[in-house]
Parts: sequence; structure tokens; C-alpha cells
Amino acid sequence: MGKTPWKTKNWFTSPWNFAEDVVKEQSFAKEIKIHDITLRDGEQQAGLIFNREQKIELAEKLAEIGVHRIEAGMPAVSGQDESAIKEIVKRNLGPDIFAFCRCMKPDVQRAIDCGIKNIVIEIPASEHIVKYAYRWEMERAIELSIEATQFAKENGLYTVFFPIDGTRAEINTFLDLIQKVEKEGHMDALAVVDTFGGLAPSSCGYLIRQIKKRIDKPLEAHFHDDFGLGAANTLMALAAGAEVAHTTVSGIGERAGNAPYEDVALALLTMYDIDVGIKFDKMYSLSKFVREMSGLNVRQNRGIIGDDIHLIESGIIADWYWNARDEAPLELSPYLYPLVGHPDYQVVIGKNSGIPSIDIMLEELDMDPIPDKDLKLEILMELKDKAFAKSGLLDKDEFVEIVKKYVD
Repeated sequence: MGKTPWKTKNWFTSPWNFAEDVVKEQSFAKEIKIHDITLRDGEQQAGLIFNREQKIELAEKLAEIGVHRIEAGMPAVSGQDESAIKEIVKRNLGPDIFAFCRCMKPDVQRAIDCGIKNIVIEIPASEHIVKYAYRWEMERAIELSIEATQFAKENGLYTVFFPIDGTRAEINTFLDLIQKVEKEGHMDALAVVDTFGGLAPSSCGYLIRQIKKRIDKPLEAHFHDDFGLGAANTLMALAAGAEVAHTTVSGIGERAGNAPYEDVALALLTMYDIDVGIKFDKMYSLSKFVREMSGLNVRQNRGIIGDDIHLIESGIIADWYWNARDEAPLELSPYLYPLVGHPDYQVVIGKNSGIPSIDIMLEELDMDPIPDKDLKLEILMELKDKAFAKSGLLDKDEFVEIVKKYVD
């Protein structure tokens, strides 16, 4: 990237991210892939349904933005899912297409019948979830894993072994399980699965290193967002040597959702100098597309894809913006919003506005400046009162109406 990867024309993050003592602890893979699970794990969000046509259209959008792998769904869920997967495979969109399967030969066969060449195959990995949720013996989980993964290998499938609830398992029991499946069954890669989002970022490197001591396979990071740490955990796993990040668009998914690909990919670019090849300028539009399709919302000030992150209400910040806008716009944010396809900074009028906000709005609306500071203060007070009464921001017509009461 250059001598200052933390500061470019499009972003300005902390130089401490690249301190020698920080970087020497990192073991990023030479190539990192984004494995999108919006069509499978994302759709598990309560009340969310993508029909066949929507799944196909969304797969096309994901391919367009440049994700490397698309988990197109679980053939065993429904005929519509199966049909969508077949069509997505048929369209040869570019990314590798995966299906999700239980560790059961019939599930694997369904994936094969869809034309799939790659699968993610799940099994419960913690003794407690096997006992209480599945009502199985641990031996059954192991036997099914070995049988189903062997069957996948016999049929030439690239197989990602996906041990559910691995991060809450007793460490040696978990490591014994994956080592046994590797030796007696088959896996081309192992997903490190934090099913319930309970792993702390400080633990990710330790877990990755323990796994690498037992098996020599590519590792994939699959982290949920129950504590808001899905992206942070994914980044820590990648820094420890995992090669693939499982993510969804805007973090949709079961319960609190999954690691958002927007957070992971943009953080890699701006904080670690790693470009995964995503078309960053399509991030915001893809998020809007998914939200409009699904009827879901994200908070207005959600990082990267929140609709209002570019709005400046505070008078102090408006003054900063006006002073720095031409020479140093990155004094206002860690990256320029158009980098992700988001609208640029916009000054708005509300209860937190100040005198600089009035000056800016007058110029933007091609209205004459008001040199009298006392008059501007009177206008400001009325603007604030109006915002209080409205419990929100004022639009441009309301601003003009109030100003004209004082200057006409």
C-alpha cells in the first residue's frame, strides 16, 4: 500500500495498527477469502424468507461485488431451496458455490444432485449440546461425521467440516473429535464455529493455534454476533492464520446474526493493509438491496451501511467539516463515505446545531450570508425550538421559512 497504509486518500485509521510489536504477532494468510452465508445462515433470521428468485438475484449481486464463495443454501430445507441452488450452480456466476449439509449421507447426496462441488457439513461438537439438544451419544456424532465425510470424499466434493458449538466444547474433547474425523473420515478444511457468539477476541488466537497443533488443514472463521464481537473475532482468527471468513450481508442471521462482511472486509483494508478484492463502492447499495428485499432494518447510525452516518448535526463538528472539507476531509471520519458507495457528508439542522451550521446551510442553499452574529443567534434559537417541537431534524424548507422571517 505504501509507507503509511493507515493513511491514504480514502481512509485514515490509527498508525498504531502497524506498530512493529503489533504486526509481529500477526500471521495472516497470503490469501483471505470471503465465504458469504447470507443465503443460508442469514436466512435463518426469524421471519426472514428469500424465495427462489430472490436467492438467485442475491447470488448474482454477491458475485458482482466480488465475494469468493457463496453458500447457496441447504438442499434438505425445501424444494424451493434445492431448485434455487441448482439454478445458482447452473449460472456459473464466478464464486465457488457451496451447499450446507448435516453429517448424513442423504444430505450429501442432495447436494451432489444439485450439481454442487463444495459442501459445508455440520455435526454437534460439544458433549453438552450432543446430550441435551440432540439427545445423542457422542459416539453417534463421531460415526456420522466419519461416514458422511468419507461419502463426500468418494464423490469428489471439497468438504469443510463444521463442528457446531466448538467454542463451548472441552478443548481436548473438541480437538480429539476433529483429529479423529480428519484421520478416519475426511475434511479439506475445518470451520472454527462460535455458534453462540461466546468466544472473546482475546481467545481466538489461542484456539486457532491449538487446532493447528493437531491438524494441518486450512481453517475458516464462523463467528456469531451475540455480543457484538462477530467481526472482531473473525479478524482475530484471520490474524492468527485462518484463511476464510464466513460472513453475511449487514450481519443478518440467527438471533443476533453473523459477522458482517462489510466490517470484516473494510477493517482488513484500512487497519491491516489487506485488500480481499471486494468492490467496496458497492457495499452500501448491496446492503440496501438486501434490506429492501427482506424488509429488515439496521440502526440508522450503523457503521458503514447505516443510512445516517454521513449526517452532521453538531455545530462544532459542522465547523470542523467546513474548515477541513477541501484540504483534509478525513479529519471527520476514518474513511470517506463514498469509498463504500455511501452518500458524502451532509450538514443538517437540529437541536445540536450551531452558528456554523447556519452559515453552511445558507451557502449550500445559495442564500445571502448573514453577517450579524446576534441575528444569527436569534435564528439559531428558533431553529432549535422548532427541532425540539418536532423531535427531529428540520428539512430545508423549514430552515428557509425560519430564516426568511428575520432577513426579508
